[in-house]
Amino acid sequence: MLPYQTIEEASAALGRNLTFAETLWFNYSASKSDYVLYCHNLLFLFAIFSLVPLPLVFMEVLRWGGLDRYKIQPKVRLPFSDMLKCYKDVMWMFFFIVGPLQLVSYPSIQMIGIRTGLPLPSGWEMLSQLLVYFLVEDYTNYWIHRFLHNKWGYEKIHRVHHEYTAPIGFAAPYAHWAEILILGIPSFLGPAMVPGHMITFWSWIALRQIEAIETHSGYDFPWTPTKHIPFYGGAEYHDYHHYVGGQSQSNFASVFTYCDYIYGTDKGYRYQKKILKKLNEEPAGVQNGGSIDFKTD
Repeated sequence: MLPYQTIEEASAALGRNLTFAETLWFNYSASKSDYVLYCHNLLFLFAIFSLVPLPLVFMEVLRWGGLDRYKIQPKVRLPFSDMLKCYKDVMWMFFFIVGPLQLVSYPSIQMIGIRTGLPLPSGWEMLSQLLVYFLVEDYTNYWIHRFLHNKWGYEKIHRVHHEYTAPIGFAAPYAHWAEILILGIPSFLGPAMVPGHMITFWSWIALRQIEAIETHSGYDFPWTPTKHIPFYGGAEYHDYHHYVGGQSQSNFASVFTYCDYIYGTDKGYRYQKKILKKLNEEPAGVQNGGSIDFKTD
């Protein structure tokens, strides 16, 4: 809750007039407690989990001709009933695991110093903090994800997430309840190391979930803006991890690819890409010294 009764008081405390964004924030948050503002995360997560994957559902069910060619595993088609079941399972997890966890974790937000007051963070401050959050989460998530692919971790926990060998948007948060709790740690570490404003925290939670939905979309669109982000994995990169399945020791990264490259856990993926590129470049017919025959239509 802001310690000002009026905009004039806030302006006097800052020694300047409030910006347009700060005025909107004052009008919205002045009478709300910090706990209520923090719990907005529940609304954002519910909206993201429910609405962001919907275009992907329409593409999967309606098979729009112009977009169907971008499906990474075109031979795998999930019926609407399976996608609805996935959404119901995710919502069960949301209401009984993620939601209660959010409600009781507010003291940790207070402890690390996430602020709700004025002034609002600048655009550069938000961008730099979000970059730190993504990097910290990505590195920590890499090692947790890699651990979950050992025999015990996979059989007891991570196999649930891999039930979808051809992932769909709704399956991004689909996982064992223990995995949901464990992977909450990497998401929290960045804000704990570099605490910022509640708006930055909201943005981080929202962007991370949207990114996860994109990488589980099952579609590789050439116009996706994230293709311009250096070392970004994307849908095709993570789809390979699901395609290989439980035996996969490749492509553990959640966002970026540098950990897989440094620690050598992308060799299978890079080998496959090399082979596919070679096959696409060579003419149809006898290839590799006559060892493989391709029929032409």
